[in-house]
Amino acid sequence: MDAPAIHDISASATATYGHRPVDPDKVDTSHGPILYLDDITVSFDGFKALNKLTLTIDRGELRCIIGPNGAGKTTMMDVITGKTRPDAGTAFFGQTFDLRRLPDTEIARLGIGRKFQKPTVFEQHTVFENLELAMKTDKRVRPTLLARLSAAQRDLIARTLKTIRLDGSESRLAGALSHGQKQWLEIGMLLVQEPELILLDEPVAGMTDAETERTAELILELAGSHSIMVVEHDMDFVNKIARKVTVLHEGSVLAEGPMNVVQNNERVIEVYLGR
Repeated sequence: MDAPAIHDISASATATYGHRPVDPDKVDTSHGPILYLDDITVSFDGFKALNKLTLTIDRGELRCIIGPNGAGKTTMMDVITGKTRPDAGTAFFGQTFDLRRLPDTEIARLGIGRKFQKPTVFEQHTVFENLELAMKTDKRVRPTLLARLSAAQRDLIARTLKTIRLDGSESRLAGALSHGQKQWLEIGMLLVQEPELILLDEPVAGMTDAETERTAELILELAGSHSIMVVEHDMDFVNKIARKVTVLHEGSVLAEGPMNVVQNNERVIEVYLGR
């Protein structure tokens, strides 16, 4: 694939939400895939964390990524978000943006949002303030202090609060939330940036059964209006949300398909699931 020209886009939020970005020129997915990785290789001191990894995710798709520790899941997300540069291979966001050539900040502005396993919220600020801070486009101190939310932005926050099950808790300090609620708040902090692709790293780690159930409902609600990649070890949770599953092993795709097919794959059973 020839590397197309890189477009410069505005970081301003779009006016309409409904959990679907509305800028059709932002990412070209006219051929289907929103994420295209081909023969991605990453080596650390001679160890191949990714070994000719090929993966494609379509617009609106919910994809679960599973695999043993050291399979390359984190390195793959690092490549997608610009934290790690591949030694070889192709990585495109839509048909336009070459992820190998962009800094991580620009990749985030283009519409790729990542949530790490441990929630990182502003604990001394309220839930509302966390969402407000997340949607600011100019992070310099003076513009941030002088900024005022528009009616559309307030409406966006209100809808996000409802989506993440925190409506009615907007005045609570983030530090007073339960672990699961902090995870939802961080997902909300991604949503107000209106990403097209969301990467979730073990989103239910440490959650209660009830919080896990509600997180599954949340992710299923978001699928379709966002493309979502979920990296998870909790197989009960994966069973609740899985549509298509990719199994990584030693930096490559070991198996891929519906959950029932993957679960019965002899190699997957051998290297990961067990009997």
